[in-house]
Amino acid sequence: MTVELICVGTELLLGNIVNTNAAFLSEQCAMLGLSMYYQSVVGDNPGRLEHLLRMAKERSDIIILCGGLGPTQDDLTKETAAGVMGKSLVEDQQAKEEIQSFLAKRGHAITENNWKQALVPEGCRVLYNPNGTAPGIIMEEADTCVILLPGPPNELIPMFEEQVYPYLCDLQPEIICSKMVKLCGIGESMAETKILDLINAQSNPTVAPYAKTGEVHLRITAKAENESQAYALITPVEEELKNRFGDLIYTDDPQVTLEMAVAELLQKYHLTVTTAESCTGGLLAGRLVNVPGVSESFKEGYITYSNEAKEKLLGVSHDTLLRYGAVSSQTAAEMAEGGAKSAGADLGVAVTGIAGPEGGTKEKPVGLVYISCYCRGKVYTEKNLYTGSRSKVREYSVASALTLLRKTILNEVKE
Repeated sequence: MTVELICVGTELLLGNIVNTNAAFLSEQCAMLGLSMYYQSVVGDNPGRLEHLLRMAKERSDIIILCGGLGPTQDDLTKETAAGVMGKSLVEDQQAKEEIQSFLAKRGHAITENNWKQALVPEGCRVLYNPNGTAPGIIMEEADTCVILLPGPPNELIPMFEEQVYPYLCDLQPEIICSKMVKLCGIGESMAETKILDLINAQSNPTVAPYAKTGEVHLRITAKAENESQAYALITPVEEELKNRFGDLIYTDDPQVTLEMAVAELLQKYHLTVTTAESCTGGLLAGRLVNVPGVSESFKEGYITYSNEAKEKLLGVSHDTLLRYGAVSSQTAAEMAEGGAKSAGADLGVAVTGIAGPEGGTKEKPVGLVYISCYCRGKVYTEKNLYTGSRSKVREYSVASALTLLRKTILNEVKE
């Protein structure tokens, strides 16, 4: 079956808000095995919305609309969709009572236009909304299903998960399941090269690489009648990926981030760490502190932006700074070791570089970043050259620092 998504709201066209609903609904429909070939955003204009709906009816089995179900005059999704489907609007008593109860509990006065939301297309299925005042709607014809959802994500997501997802499951005989394998320390092109034979030979399941900031995610997707059959197809492919990539895989749990994987290793091996940052200015420490329970492992974080701070707080040699400069492998190594020793930590990880957009030279261009990790007398140092904006250079530096920290832990544990 094919599904089409129409997001309604002039604020989306103007860029006033980010359309997170589209990403959520696309992913959910893919999991259901529904093919989505078209997505549209249309402003609060009934003429253009009607035109779009009539085109969607000609080419898609299921049409999902989100937004435009509010009480104001420019909220016209329901009225327009009902007209296209040839249905009149009638008052739904339960919707009216729930609107009244919802507003009363919050101490909001009820205005006449609130009752507009209690009007529903005749003969439709009403999706009652405990999280807001706009009920959702399902309208069915012989060969078309139109689903209307409220725009706010805190209303749309639970309504879809609790009421629409089960409904669509009954319509679709097959489901799609996916498994994500996350890699660090390898680029997208190299990762794809290592699995090109799998990609070229794939049918069901399929494998696709996705580039993230400093990471590569491999999604394995299978279609089957039920979850158990789908995962039975996925498992051997996942095992093959683990054989090929080994320690480059940091998790197969979609909820686990790179910093969470690093924190887990620190806790597993009872190791402590400190950070010493120059161009990243605390972003690395912030990523680690995002992880609940990391206080057992994270000792201290130093932000040493100036040369004076590097000398004073981390013990970086004045001669090193004069001879090699703040952005050098030698300075990064001394920052990592000095940070670990100052904090009394097992590991120290340091970042120093030129984030730009100014400050680069021919010898040391913008985007040059050195990352070092110290552990028990050994120092591992990497040189990186990133492109992009100042924020992108800093983000990639943090991802690389986490990757080097993870690599150092694994190397030391193996030894």
